[in-house]
Amino acid sequence: MSFLYFLEDIRNPILDFIFSAVTLCGEETVFMAIGMIVFWCISKQKGYYLLCVGFVGTVINQFLKMLFRIPRPWVKDPNFTIVESAREAASGYSFPSGHTQTSVGLFGGLALKFKNRALRIASITLCVLVPLSRMYLGVHTPADVGVSIVIALVLVFALAPIFEKAEKSPKVMYILLFSLTAIMLAYLCFMHFYNFPEEVFHVDNVHNYTSAIKNAYTLTGCMLGFLVVYTVDLRWLKFETKAVWWVQLIKIVGGLALVLAVKELLRAPFESFLPANTWARMLRYFLMVVMAGSIWPITFKYFAKIGGKKE
Repeated sequence: MSFLYFLEDIRNPILDFIFSAVTLCGEETVFMAIGMIVFWCISKQKGYYLLCVGFVGTVINQFLKMLFRIPRPWVKDPNFTIVESAREAASGYSFPSGHTQTSVGLFGGLALKFKNRALRIASITLCVLVPLSRMYLGVHTPADVGVSIVIALVLVFALAPIFEKAEKSPKVMYILLFSLTAIMLAYLCFMHFYNFPEEVFHVDNVHNYTSAIKNAYTLTGCMLGFLVVYTVDLRWLKFETKAVWWVQLIKIVGGLALVLAVKELLRAPFESFLPANTWARMLRYFLMVVMAGSIWPITFKYFAKIGGKKE
């Protein structure tokens, strides 16, 4: 808390704006968008790798949040203030930091997998600035971000050689995807069957439990979608990632728009007949992944014919 008080003392409107913008790089939408762009336009295997590092990191992060149940800094110390614009995204318990986990997993993976010097420098810089932004904004402690950095880097380096083997062997890829799906299901079971203390369900804390349940169903839906996407591409689709620049732009803009449409337009219909934070959410994210990885890529071969493949 002493370090957070130091950062609180140096806050000013300019730094507030800068770090509020930097912290967005740890949001789910940025992670999903960059992962899908890599998957569509650069390398399917690198896309699988980046997205799976993020998904596994998130489930570990959420498990630790619910296991330790450490309150946010301003809850532990009512005299401490935060940058108010950061409050809305600071849902769930404090330890470890989800934004840090996501950003270091994503940008650490980019720095490891891509040799471009500028990209590596930018990625490593964000691996430092996003965790710092979480502390500057007052929503996490050094322990929160430190543990998340360690977990993310372990996943980045541990999963890289496994995905390299999986690229050459569908059997290895299936074992990997089924194993990751089993981890998601185990976390889902933990959330439903673990004997949490009554304080978790108190009106002041229940949003933490709700947030964790939502993430459990979200991650399970995503991983089940991955299994469908990999099978469809392996057996039938086999889409190309290379294309001329304007085709790549169409793939990115059109794909992101379609995935966003699935996410938002199907929310109300699904929630009209399924529980909102559980089965409706799982189905919606499952369809988002299938749309991104199987349905939208069907169009790629037609775009390639119009523009010609980039050699």
